[in-house]
Amino acid sequence: MILTRSLDRGLVGEEAGQLLLRPLEHSDAAALAAAYRRNREHLAPWEPTRADEFFTTTGQSAVIQTKLNLYEQGTEVPWVLTTAKGIIGMFTLSGIVRGPFLNANLGYWVDEAWTGKGIASCAVAAVVSMAENELGLHRIQAATLVHNAGSQAVLKRSGFDRIGMAPSYLQIAGEWQDHVLFQRILF
Repeated sequence: MILTRSLDRGLVGEEAGQLLLRPLEHSDAAALAAAYRRNREHLAPWEPTRADEFFTTTGQSAVIQTKLNLYEQGTEVPWVLTTAKGIIGMFTLSGIVRGPFLNANLGYWVDEAWTGKGIASCAVAAVVSMAENELGLHRIQAATLVHNAGSQAVLKRSGFDRIGMAPSYLQIAGEWQDHVLFQRILF
């Protein structure tokens, strides 16, 4: 099973041909911690409240270990989005259920310096392709905060349909917040 994709978005200069979506590795802890520190303010309104430890190499080592354990159990696939300079995002299929459901939840973030360039849409398309062709999933669902128009646009461009509203769905930025629900049927 090949879970790596090179993403070509017409980048120029030293970044050309360097955008890669690949599975998360133990060795990513320092680079992922640096990416989270660099984007701490940018991500704060869209994520759960994080303890300071989360933004350290040690904290990310623990997160990575948990994610890789879930990967081994078949319930999660975590990817990092990288350039020649390091990690610029993370994409995850979590809560994978087999049997008659064949479903997963999609979550993702992209470095603030890379937003608005079509990178998230390109990476989501790659995840959708791998979910269907490599993982054999039937459906992917995603949830966004009601006011997260950027993420909703990414999902719509990627063929997701809005399916409803979930009141007080997740605790984000310290508050239980409503989310818009999306799904994409793969086959």
